[in-house]
Amino acid sequence: MAATSRERTYEQTRDEIEENFGLVPGFFDALDEQDLVNEWPNYKRYALEETEIPAKYRELIGLAVAANIRCPYCQSFHTEAAKLHGATDEELAEISFLASWTARYSAMIHAQNYDMETFEGELEQIGNHLQEHMAGD
Repeated sequence: MAATSRERTYEQTRDEIEENFGLVPGFFDALDEQDLVNEWPNYKRYALEETEIPAKYRELIGLAVAANIRCPYCQSFHTEAAKLHGATDEELAEISFLASWTARYSAMIHAQNYDMETFEGELEQIGNHLQEHMAGD
């Protein structure tokens, strides 16, 4: 049975990180001991294990977010992790476009001070229209 974060020691946590990565990255060493013990299980879950969202999709989402927050560390990590999980050059190219899409349209709609109730009503109409057309296919 795996130790929970309350039962796991700092040394056990470091050993597990090194076992998984071949080293303990310096950014983990910079954390307080208890913070590392608490942080590692979530990091491991989302970086190394299977969850409801397939790993390749998680990494592509991470890359899109990294592009928007302009974090070179996250961009590098999520690009390489996405490739590791099978992302193609075509998928990475698509993400480079999609990463800008939400932010671009958000900026345009905010600059218009577009009414939220109007937007939500139009969105519902569009959704109904698309569902009708998809059902007919």
